[in-house]
Amino acid sequence: FIQGRPYWEVPFFVQRLCGICPVSHQLAAAKAVDQLVGVEQLTPTAEKLRRLLHFGQTLQSHALHFFHLSSPDLLFGFGSNLAQRNLIGVLEKYPEIALKGVKLRKFGQQVIAAIAGKRIHGAATVPGGMNKALTLAERDALLADINDILAWSQEAEALNEQIHTAHPEHYGFATLRTNFLSMVGSSGELELYHGGLRASAADGASLFDQFDYRGYQDIIREEVRPWSYMKFPYLTELGKEQGWYRVGPLARVNNCDFITTPLAEAARKRFREFGQGGFVHDTLAYHWARMIEALHCAESIQALLHDPDITGTDLVAIHGDKRNVGIGVIEAPRGTLFHHYQIDDEGLVTKANL
Repeated sequence: FIQGRPYWEVPFFVQRLCGICPVSHQLAAAKAVDQLVGVEQLTPTAEKLRRLLHFGQTLQSHALHFFHLSSPDLLFGFGSNLAQRNLIGVLEKYPEIALKGVKLRKFGQQVIAAIAGKRIHGAATVPGGMNKALTLAERDALLADINDILAWSQEAEALNEQIHTAHPEHYGFATLRTNFLSMVGSSGELELYHGGLRASAADGASLFDQFDYRGYQDIIREEVRPWSYMKFPYLTELGKEQGWYRVGPLARVNNCDFITTPLAEAARKRFREFGQGGFVHDTLAYHWARMIEALHCAESIQALLHDPDITGTDLVAIHGDKRNVGIGVIEAPRGTLFHHYQIDDEGLVTKANL
């Protein structure tokens, strides 16, 4: 779909891949396009706006994933009446929980709309930066609700922690020991926007760390199988049978050494204590990890809204020498997302791998 199109259109085309996490596709593509125009470092305001956009999207997506899609099963139990096990049933029996979940998602979408112009499939990025400043009025409107959002995110994390730890039957349900892959920051912290790749074995042993994602083809291969249109990525060093890995919130919370925001870090420590110091492999613990990340997003949004750079007007970095290859990676809500583009000398896309 994008072969033959100019590179600057790509971030807005590829975000149509998803209606839940279009921001992830736009930002992964934007990071690749930055490289195509020779930009290695964004302006402080542009980078912080992108991070704020990404935190807003991750918050709304995590709220959707738990409250709208998963909470009916987890709140009512797997043996409960099927007719009740839906969002309407949650609204009827747990109206306060359901309403806060809806409002958490709404706030994340409001962050997106303030930066990208609309809640879904907005236009925020340009090669080397952003296309619009955040006004003081837009910032203040978001600040008016941030304390409630932070409190509700804490409650959501506590709810998921209680659900998982209080139900031993959840520990073994679809549980499997796997390798994990995610981005981490330069000090090993949880990082959703930019960092190096870290892979760990099921026992926590390091497979590689701080790997420059632009060399991802040296460490990851994609297998195809005749019975599915899916691709099956695996770590090259371990091979097809042993090299497959999990991504997303469970991988990220297990893999990181710490979280930079205090409330989420306290929750991460309890998460790891539950795993007795090792990795938590329970598949249903994805929900708990997801809400730890949602709490981190709420804390990070609050900090960024108080940062004076966030309403700055220096939005685009000076372009350098153009390149023919750009690779952008971001931690999307459900996992590590790679966007790889090749262009010709006229700036038209000749090859893409997402």
